[in-house]
Amino acid sequence: MNLSLEITGVVLAGGRATRMGGKDKGLQRLNGKPLWQCVADTLAGQVTTMAISANRHIDTYQRSGYAVYQDNLEDYPGPLAGMLSVMQQSNGEWFLFCPCDTPLIPSCLVERLVKLRGTAPVVWVHDGERDHPAIALMHRSLVPALQEYLAAGERRVMVFMRQSGGHSVDFSDLTSTFVNVNTCEDLQMMQEKR
Repeated sequence: MNLSLEITGVVLAGGRATRMGGKDKGLQRLNGKPLWQCVADTLAGQVTTMAISANRHIDTYQRSGYAVYQDNLEDYPGPLAGMLSVMQQSNGEWFLFCPCDTPLIPSCLVERLVKLRGTAPVVWVHDGERDHPAIALMHRSLVPALQEYLAAGERRVMVFMRQSGGHSVDFSDLTSTFVNVNTCEDLQMMQEKR
């Protein structure tokens, strides 16, 4: 796909996965494939380069051949910490972040976010029912503001993105593609549906 922007696609796989009994969510399998790879395979054709944000099983993720970035901040302070750490450690200008627990993302994700971004430094998915702020296209110019925000003890993704002049992009025609896998039960249900 010919995009005017160079974009680094990033699979966010650095969380604690407390609702999945602490198992590394990105490595849980859906139809024989790790969740992170379901996301990466769909993103890879939509972006310039790929990377993974992970804090455990680094060697396993590195075997993918993609760059793997760990959080610079202690205690897994959420998706924003992963986003910040990737932007601090890589050279890209634009980043498309997507959590490893949304394995059904659509092949038009990046194209639509880019097309409807306007001049915003960050845009995210709205599926018609709810926002998915961790599925976001973000410019590296937000790094200083994000550092300050996290240093102040803030963690809320939506609040930061709205403060930064961002807005959501409508994906209400594709609601079911943004289903989250939060528990082992969710994963089992998804296996059965496919």
